[in-house]
Formats: sequence, C-alpha cells, structure tokens
Amino acid sequence: MSGIGQLKQFQLGYFKQKGNYVPQDFARPHELLSLSGNISNQGGEYELHLHVVLGDEDKSVIGGHLIKGEVEVTNEIVLLKTDLKITRKLEESTGLEEMFLD
Repeated sequence: MSGIGQLKQFQLGYFKQKGNYVPQDFARPHELLSLSGNISNQGGEYELHLHVVLGDEDKSVIGGHLIKGEVEVTNEIVLLKTDLKITRKLEESTGLEEMFLD
C-alpha cells in the first residue's frame, strides 16, 4: 500500500520500548508526502499497518507510525494485490505483532 494526499486531526506513534508506541496528536492539516504499509489478517479481522511522512506549511517534516487520522482534502491510495497471506504473531523479544508471509 502506498499513498499521498493530506491529513488532519491525526495521531503518530513512535516505538519507544518493548510493545509500546508513544502517541502524539496533531490538529493542523499536513500534506501526506508518503504513506506505506500493508493489510494483514488477525484472526479473521483485517489490520492496517501504516507509516507516513508528512509536511506542514513551513516545510517541516514529521513521520512515524500512523495510529489514526482524517482526510483533509483528498488522498490517493494504491493497493497491490498479492496471493501471499500476511499474518501477524507476537514476537516476545519486541512485544510487537511481527509479520509473517504464507
């Protein structure tokens, strides 16, 4: 999955320690310069894992794990279909749901 566009009212996470993302909220609109990620299946439920790079009107850039966000104007998202099944399983050493391909 990849994309560009604009987000508002979004939350980014930064992986700080085992199994813990530190969230930070942003209210002002930012241009979505790059979005990348995937969709996996967790016990019958689909889960998005997205990372973004965003720029503000001052040309400052931020990025991280996209926890949530709203589309400001428009977003262009491209999905690439594969026959591989993406699943996630808990990795004890990191505390994260690691990706596995079947």
